[in-house]
Amino acid sequence: MNLTSPPNASRPVRRALLAHLAPPQLIALVYMGAIVLGTALLHLPGITTVGTHLSFVDLLFTATSAICITGLVVVDTAEAFTRLGQWIILMFSQLGGLGILTFGTLFAFLMGRRVNFRERLRLVQQINALDVGGVIPLVRIIFLYTLAAEAVGTLLLALRFVPQFGWGEGLYQAFFHAVSAYNNVGFVVLPGGMTPYAQDPLVSLTIAGLIILGGLGFLVQLNLVRHLIEGRRHRILVYSKLTLLTTGLLLILGTVLILALEWSNPQTLGALGNSGKILAAFFQSVTPRSGGFATVEISSLTNASLFLLIALMFIGANSGSTGGGIKTSTLAILVGSAWNMVRGRGELIAFRRRILPDNVVRAGTVTTLYALLVFIAFFALLATNPKLGFTHLLFETVSAAATVGLSMNTTPLINDPGLLILTVLMYLGRIGPVTFAVAFSLQRQRSTGIEYPAERDILVG
Repeated sequence: MNLTSPPNASRPVRRALLAHLAPPQLIALVYMGAIVLGTALLHLPGITTVGTHLSFVDLLFTATSAICITGLVVVDTAEAFTRLGQWIILMFSQLGGLGILTFGTLFAFLMGRRVNFRERLRLVQQINALDVGGVIPLVRIIFLYTLAAEAVGTLLLALRFVPQFGWGEGLYQAFFHAVSAYNNVGFVVLPGGMTPYAQDPLVSLTIAGLIILGGLGFLVQLNLVRHLIEGRRHRILVYSKLTLLTTGLLLILGTVLILALEWSNPQTLGALGNSGKILAAFFQSVTPRSGGFATVEISSLTNASLFLLIALMFIGANSGSTGGGIKTSTLAILVGSAWNMVRGRGELIAFRRRILPDNVVRAGTVTTLYALLVFIAFFALLATNPKLGFTHLLFETVSAAATVGLSMNTTPLINDPGLLILTVLMYLGRIGPVTFAVAFSLQRQRSTGIEYPAERDILVG
C-alpha cells in the first residue's frame, strides 16, 4: 500500500478550505497575507539605502501602509528606500488600490480558468458591484480603465517632471505619482515633497484629478461614461447621484473654509498669490478624502483647519473606490435620515427613489463601528505616547483609520507600540470594520423561528 500522497494532493484540500470561506473572511485573510509578504520583501537586501536602519515594526508599518493604500511613513520614502524598494512599495500600492482579489481573478480568467459563483460573490463584496452576473466583464473594465487613467496622469505629469529631472527620472517621477494619486496612496518620492508645486496648476490639478477619480469609485465612473455614450438608455443610478452631489458639496465647502481660515496664515496660504491660494485650498480640500498628498505644511494649519481636515478624513471617499472613511453615501443617508426625522417623515426619499431601511441601518452601523475604532485606537495611542500632543495623535488616528496618509509630521515620533496600533488601524480601515466583524464573528446570523414582542418604551436622544 502506498501511504505517501501525490505531490498535488494538497491542492484540492487548499481549494476546499478556501471554498468554505465567506467573502469577508477571504478578503480579510488575503490582505493579511499580503501584508506578511510585503514585510518579507522589504526585509530583502538592496531594498533600503546605505546607512538606513529600519526595524521590523518600521517595515511592517510601511508594508501595511502601501497595501492598505494609506501613505503614512516613518521615514522619507525617497531617502530611505532604493529604487527597487520604491518599486515594491508602488507595486503593493497598486495591488491594494485595485484589490488583491481583483488581480487574482483577472489573472485566473486570462489563464483560461473558470471563475465559479463563489469567487464571483467574493468579487462583488470587494468591489461593491451591484450584481454577480456581470462582475467578470466589470473587473476587466476596471483594470483597463485604471491603466488608462494612470497613463494619462503619467503623460500630464511628465510635461513638468521630464524638463525638470530629465527623461529617465522625469518619467519615473510622473509614473510613480500618477499611480500613487489614482490609488489614493499618498507616497511621495519627489525631492522636497509636494510643497514646491503648491502654485503649479499642472501638477496640483493632475494629482487632484487623479485623487478625485480614484475616490469616486469605479461603478460611479462607469455609470457616468455609459450614460454619456448611451444617453437615456442607461440611466444615472441614485447611488451615483448621491455620491456626486455629496462629493461636490464637500469639495466646495472644504475649499471655501480653508481659504477663509488660512488666507492670512503666513505659514500656509498667506505666502502665496491669490490664484495660488485658491489652488492650494482646493488641493487641501481634495486630499483629506483619502489622497494623502499635501502642498502646504499640515502641521502649520490653524486648529480650525485641522479639525476640518479630520472631519473630511473621517467621511472619506465613495464606496467601491480606492479611498477609505465611512464613505460619502453613508454620510448622505445619515444626514437625510436625520432631516426626515426632524420633518416628521417616515421613509427616506432620494431623487424620487425610496432608500431601503436596511441601507439606513447599515449606514448607522458603519459610522458607529468607525467611531468606536477611532475612539479605542486614539485612547491607546494617548496611553502609549503620552508625550505627543492631543491634536497630533487624533489627526494621526483618523488618518490611519480612513487610510488617508496625511500627518502633522507625527508618525516618525510614535514609538513601536503606537506604530503597531496604527498598523492594525490601517488594516481595519482598508478592509472595513464591518467586513472584519462579519468575517470573524463567532456566530453566524440564523433564524430561530421565534418572534419576540416589540418594546416601545425606550428613550432615544
